[in-house]
Amino acid sequence: MLTFLKQYRIVPVAVFRDVERVEPYLSALERGGLPLAEITFRTDCAEEAIQIASKRFTNFLIGAGTVINGRQCEKALRAGAKFIVSPGLSEEVAAVCAEAGILYLPGSATATEMMRALALGLDHLKFFPAEALGGLAMLRALGAAFPQVEFLPTGGIGISNLKEYLRRPNVFACGGSWMFEGTPEETENKVREAVALAKEEEKNESRHTR
Repeated sequence: MLTFLKQYRIVPVAVFRDVERVEPYLSALERGGLPLAEITFRTDCAEEAIQIASKRFTNFLIGAGTVINGRQCEKALRAGAKFIVSPGLSEEVAAVCAEAGILYLPGSATATEMMRALALGLDHLKFFPAEALGGLAMLRALGAAFPQVEFLPTGGIGISNLKEYLRRPNVFACGGSWMFEGTPEETENKVREAVALAKEEEKNESRHTR
């Protein structure tokens, strides 16, 4: 799961308030070359949306986001979620994921939260809300204090600053909902643009490490 996320380096964050939107928008992701999605658990139809996504898009890596307690986590896993993301750190969710052998990416905003995550054996963390917390400057500072941690920044990230975030050595992927703004056709175009940018950045990194 983690390898898959690191391969694509972009995690589309979907907020589905209507299950009728699941198929057209995930199809747009697929056409754009990004077979993964984090479906947030903050709407009434989130569980059903994950079920639909898991059954109809079997080649996708489908995760559940905004999972804040163990009960939600169990529901998300039963629905078919293959990774779990939280806005903060929940030891309850961490325990459920550990028992199920599922990747858990807890949110972190402070050094204390990161130390708690490390104590639980978690070293891949969501950095949220990224821009509000100081963005790239904060990630640079955290890299010095926590060299063993890799981050998934979300919150305020879009196509305009995606490249700069992906260039940070302690960023393994970036998350964002900007790709879902507009029609499925617009989503497809935004995904293509983001995927192309990520691939371009990967090539640049390869040249610099030779």
